[in-house]
Amino acid sequence: MKLHEYQAKQLFARYGIPVPKGDVASKPSEARSVAEKLGKPVAIKAQVLVGGRGKAGGIKVAQNPDEAEQIASQILSMRIKSSPVEKVLVEEALEIAAEYYLGIIVDRSKKRNLVMVSAMGGVDIEEVAETHPEAIAKVSIDPLWGFLDYQIRQLHKQAKLEPTTLRPFMAIGKSLYKLYIDCDANLAEINPLVLTKDGNLIAADAKLLIDDNGLYRQQEIASWREEVEEDLYEAEARKKGLAYVRLKGEVGIIGNGAGLTMTTLDIVQRAGIAPANFLDIGGGARAEIVREGLNLILSDPQVKGVLINIFGGITRCDEVAKGILQALEGVELKVPIVVRLTGTKEEEGRKLLEGTALIPAATMQEAAEKIAKLLKVE
Repeated sequence: MKLHEYQAKQLFARYGIPVPKGDVASKPSEARSVAEKLGKPVAIKAQVLVGGRGKAGGIKVAQNPDEAEQIASQILSMRIKSSPVEKVLVEEALEIAAEYYLGIIVDRSKKRNLVMVSAMGGVDIEEVAETHPEAIAKVSIDPLWGFLDYQIRQLHKQAKLEPTTLRPFMAIGKSLYKLYIDCDANLAEINPLVLTKDGNLIAADAKLLIDDNGLYRQQEIASWREEVEEDLYEAEARKKGLAYVRLKGEVGIIGNGAGLTMTTLDIVQRAGIAPANFLDIGGGARAEIVREGLNLILSDPQVKGVLINIFGGITRCDEVAKGILQALEGVELKVPIVVRLTGTKEEEGRKLLEGTALIPAATMQEAAEKIAKLLKVE
């Protein structure tokens, strides 16, 4: 779950991370009021959950309340990458001496959290990694020990930050890591972390990505979710309790178990076609879950074919077959569906599907080859 900048900054402030003074506004008149209260030049920043807002004109500086109202009116009428701007963050404009980067992500290769620091802030870290990889200092965090003082000093030195910023940088680094852990985040980023002309470090921007699997522990944050910002199919899947991720291909995928489903995506890709989604119905899935999942996939216009790959352990193949039939009841099937059922109650499952338009396959490889051939992929 992505957070808006103003939401992330609310959390930053709770954890003692300095942020610019300001407030969120949904009307131009509200932006004017905030600017009047601050009594200085302000930055007007579009609040959308997509990148590139600066390049799209979604961040501008206003010198006075009149300008703030005018600029807010312009930004609130914008769409950035098809996302309407419904709120703006109005905050004091900073006098910038330097811009740094501080971020924490999950490093899956090392199975640890990774802290990154760079003196080249204010631009995408991916761009810095590509053009100046040596400018990024990194350290992996042992989950038992946490983010230690010597590691923070080491990052500060390696990144060649201004020596006078060490003390506030250490405080911000510790606070950001605590927030990251406490809030079940898998990304926490300050870009830029601004060194002002009067020597203060302030989080000029804030980005937080919360692990959906941890949202049951984060009731307040979960209440901030805005479905209008989500993919419609992923939002619907979440309502139904389905483990679903929408992709950009043409073949709908249903599997049971994350490992099998991921492998199915790989096999399909090798066959020369692209998966349209990841959908794991889980172990022991009942017919209802299968029906809901297949209905969701078939409602996606980008899906040109479906591959169902079930290896029955605690999942019974006859239950899967029942769910498939329930989903197709009274529906005119417009795309081919290849089904591989192996394991518990596989014979009963296959028998239920006999005489239907569904295409059986004995193995996962055969299923991928059949769906590729049906979609006329060489």
